[in-house]
Amino acid sequence: HVQLVESGGGSVQPGGSLRLSCEVSGDTSSKFCIGWFRQAPGKEREGVAAIDRRSGATVVSDSVKGRFAISQDNNKNTVFLRMNSLKPDDTAIYYCAARTCGTNWPRPETYNYWGQGTQVTVS
Repeated sequence: HVQLVESGGGSVQPGGSLRLSCEVSGDTSSKFCIGWFRQAPGKEREGVAAIDRRSGATVVSDSVKGRFAISQDNNKNTVFLRMNSLKPDDTAIYYCAARTCGTNWPRPETYNYWGQGTQVTVS
């Protein structure tokens, strides 16, 4: 099993920045890929970015490309989501999730483990 704990959310003005953290514990074998998702009220859960913890390869959704970046620390136990130039449309609960690496990274149903989420409000 894998445990995921998000932190770093909060309220920020448009144009501001936040860095979210996802602490990974339990079965931290590097086969797992970590994804960041967000869900706004009344909307479906959306894949934002993902990272292969073994290779460090990353992918970012077109909707946030150029503004958001995903990374991990050297020990690979924390995955970050750096969010710049935040807009009101970025307001959502942000979740990190883990799965065995494969295809269809933005699809939430392909992930086995989820954190509790952290609220990001841009206004």
